[in-house]
Amino acid sequence: MFDTSQPISIPRDFLQISFQVNSDLNALDTVLGYFAQFEQTWIPRQDWLQSQLALAEGFTNAVRHAHKGLPQEIPIEIEISLYSKFIEIRIFDRGHPFDLEGFLKNLNQKDLQFSGHGQGLPILKKIAAHLSYEPIQDGRNCLLIVKQFQGLTP
Repeated sequence: MFDTSQPISIPRDFLQISFQVNSDLNALDTVLGYFAQFEQTWIPRQDWLQSQLALAEGFTNAVRHAHKGLPQEIPIEIEISLYSKFIEIRIFDRGHPFDLEGFLKNLNQKDLQFSGHGQGLPILKKIAAHLSYEPIQDGRNCLLIVKQFQGLTP
């Protein structure tokens, strides 16, 4: 039998949460609320804020682009894994696959500077130690964002 009188000890080197929200920009507050539960005092503030920005950019891109034209009820699934030196954010959508790598290679920074649109992916690229977007076997696509924490002592 599980003893509920004792606090659960979660190791510093791993926390994980998975959830889904409707494909609706209004769900961003819910997404960020889940993310706020992960904040730890040992994570450098700049890294935490950049991770939060990456999650917000990835989620809004999934709503605006991957799920464009799809019903709001089709969920976007999010998985966040926090380790002692990095965070992994996975955002699963059900839109058409997209060539992220090709898009990033063909970016014209001058066009982005004046358009005000399309800056989210370059921001993600700068924040992430690893950034990929791949179709997976179950018909979903997975945006993977890995952000390493700077300045932590082992």
